[in-house]
Amino acid sequence: MQLVISPQGVGQCMYDETLDLTALGSLTIVRASHVEPDELGQWWAELSPLLGPKLGPFTRRSAALAAERAWLETEWPGRSAHP
Repeated sequence: MQLVISPQGVGQCMYDETLDLTALGSLTIVRASHVEPDELGQWWAELSPLLGPKLGPFTRRSAALAAERAWLETEWPGRSAHP
């Protein structure tokens, strides 16, 4: 997990269960994407909640999840504002 904390003390990360984030204080959790299959069984990572692209199609859900994570780790809007 990459936890980025701004000089103002605001943390930002991709949620997972590596750390108990509630120990840091109150949380605001927002959806970054939707990973869903289409009518042909192809998987897509839709990053529109962060004004990002639609990635895919992928034949496996795990590939869509990997593409989602890669995009978030490099292109997450606001990430550069909280180095």
